[in-house]
Amino acid sequence: MKKNTMDKNKSLYIDLFAGCGGLSLGLHNSGLWKGLFAVEKNKDAFETLSYNLIRSKKHFEWPNWLPEKELDINFILKEYSPELKDLRGKIDLVAGGPPCQGFSTAGRRIETDERNKLIKSYINFIRLVQPKMIFFENVKGFTQKFDKNKSKGKAYSEYVLKALRAKTNDFPGYDVYGKLVDFSLYGIPQKRTRFILVGIKKGLLNKNKASSFFKSLDENKESFLITKNIGVTNNLEQAISDLLKEGKEVESPDTKSFKAGMYGSVKSNYQELLRQGVDDRLVPDSHRFAKHAKSTLEKFEYILNNAEKNKTLSDTIKNIFDLKKRTIIPLSGNTPTATITTLPDDYIHYCEPRIFTVREYARIQSFNDWYQFRGKYTTGGKRRTQEVPRYSQIGNAIPPLFGEQSAIIMKGLLDG
Repeated sequence: MKKNTMDKNKSLYIDLFAGCGGLSLGLHNSGLWKGLFAVEKNKDAFETLSYNLIRSKKHFEWPNWLPEKELDINFILKEYSPELKDLRGKIDLVAGGPPCQGFSTAGRRIETDERNKLIKSYINFIRLVQPKMIFFENVKGFTQKFDKNKSKGKAYSEYVLKALRAKTNDFPGYDVYGKLVDFSLYGIPQKRTRFILVGIKKGLLNKNKASSFFKSLDENKESFLITKNIGVTNNLEQAISDLLKEGKEVESPDTKSFKAGMYGSVKSNYQELLRQGVDDRLVPDSHRFAKHAKSTLEKFEYILNNAEKNKTLSDTIKNIFDLKKRTIIPLSGNTPTATITTLPDDYIHYCEPRIFTVREYARIQSFNDWYQFRGKYTTGGKRRTQEVPRYSQIGNAIPPLFGEQSAIIMKGLLDG
């Protein structure tokens, strides 16, 4: 596991539950970190990460003992525990948090959701590898108690904090601090609140506590965003107004029966930032428009002209169209969006009668335009529990721009 000469000053990390690579992209963009490997069990999400960060950017070193493919964390714990234990003292950071669906308040919170058990797998991984630092992300619901949890009476965040702090003969324990963070206060054009936990191995950085991360994050956000030439707050129009339909439609490169959009002129610094490194003459990746029926277009047009923006539809408007869907939100271009989910039909575009494209989703999450997505666009029914199409990959991701800010702060803490 020798580092290249050009990477000798970069710190080494592992990305758990990596998804399509949002957090790893942020760490890559900082120029301060190098990945060893990433753990993600879904084939499509891993293919997106692999195409962009493993094969294109050579961001990961990848050990010879681990297959370079989609893998479940429990399989790795079972088959490669000796190799993981051998990484002690070599890994600066383990980043990433387990899937959030069982905790999310956006849907039904299910305490018995099998994915909630991955919390224990995460802690077992930390106990084996014992990195210098931990960066953990999950939904707001992770900090909330389950209503029917009479016996435990605790949020899962409390369990994780206690497990990571506990020192044993073979485990040093961590100084850990968790906090809810609204990404819209850090340049992301989306009101997205997530639980962020940072841990520092006890006895490692005596002068720096885990809470220092959040203090530094707030103190440095303006100077960081100035280097990006964007504001602390960015609205939806600033994010995607160069991707409007406006009659500029061509055949979709990856789905011949669909139309895709072309780039318009750059209309904001945020757009200029994320378009760096792409050819404006090419069709933007994953900018395929949905095929809406004429009745749907008329319905969306009415909603855009008559409904209150940034709020789910009133019963009055739902009754006009006999809509049973719980969440349909027409968005305003003048503010950050509501939290985007894995369901694109939850939202109506701020000025065109349609849902977002995958590329617009990616812009809202701050993915660079050169970052290309793989797999299906959407899925439905029972397949939603197994498949992770492009919209879901992005909806589940950590915004790379926030990941980049976090990467700089964590590197600073490590280097003192």
